[in-house]
Amino acid sequence: MKKKSIKWIIGILLGIIIIFIGGVLKIYYKRLATANSIEKLTSYDDYNLYKIDIKYDYSLRDVLNYGIKDNQSFIDAIISESLPYLPVHIKVPDFGCSAFTAKESDGTVRMGRNYDFKNDTSAMMVHCKPKDGYESIGFTALDNLQANQPDESMKKKLACITAPFICLDGINEKGVSIAVLTLDSEPVFQNRGKEVIGTTLAIRLVLDQAATTEEAVALLDNYDMFATSGRDYHFYITDASGDGCVVEYDCENENRDMIVTKIDAITNFYGAYIERVEPDQKNGIYGHGKERYDRIVEVLDASADNQTEKTAWEALKASSQDPNPENVTSNTQ
Repeated sequence: MKKKSIKWIIGILLGIIIIFIGGVLKIYYKRLATANSIEKLTSYDDYNLYKIDIKYDYSLRDVLNYGIKDNQSFIDAIISESLPYLPVHIKVPDFGCSAFTAKESDGTVRMGRNYDFKNDTSAMMVHCKPKDGYESIGFTALDNLQANQPDESMKKKLACITAPFICLDGINEKGVSIAVLTLDSEPVFQNRGKEVIGTTLAIRLVLDQAATTEEAVALLDNYDMFATSGRDYHFYITDASGDGCVVEYDCENENRDMIVTKIDAITNFYGAYIERVEPDQKNGIYGHGKERYDRIVEVLDASADNQTEKTAWEALKASSQDPNPENVTSNTQ
């Protein structure tokens, strides 16, 4: 009887192990296919542009349901969805940058976007086609994943599977484009009793679900915003009609109410308080980078009737910055 009981127990344990392994293999089959889709698009010495096709069925809803309370739970929620059962480290990023809308005479609309990072970084172009959302292309900074050369090892490839949830900007099939930029105010953490969303998850929300700037703003207002990594941020959004605006969380208001300002360009200051911001200096809680904004606007205004691809490129160059080890929003990539 004892031998039969032991065999029976062993059989059950083996069955459980087989079921567990089968479940893990099912979960990771498309994730491994995603990791193996990584392709290097440029051939520079140290930092390059890569692309990845997200082949697994991620769920932003499951990430949000995890319950975001702080930076660690923000990271844990992303890891739980994209890399279950694996020990992975992600560095919560800082974002500088400039962004603007340019309109060509034939109706073509472009968003310009510079990455301004203290650290040099490779970039990943992230292609997503969710079952219940819009197809999109976003970009993430690979330095934040400690994977500037993602094709070096399977460990770095697996880290890139988290890419849908850490994009810093992107554009979807409807023409909605969104970018995040840093501010100098205290990090927002709204407490209106709504579900909490973190900075880069807000970008995924807009790319997956918004068909216009108006829809994007409405989506963001459905959540309490949590600014990750100890910095404050705002979002620049535009769409296929050229409806450009900056979404901010009022630094003068204790409740940090969301404010939307129609504007064609923005850098690292509050668009809502542009009259309180001077160029070439820090402006307290209102931010900095007005000189870059002025240079962008000057380029755009010079071609106001027909802002072509060349115009956008000139505006990007005009607002670029040299490296400055003491400034997190310098060093245009």
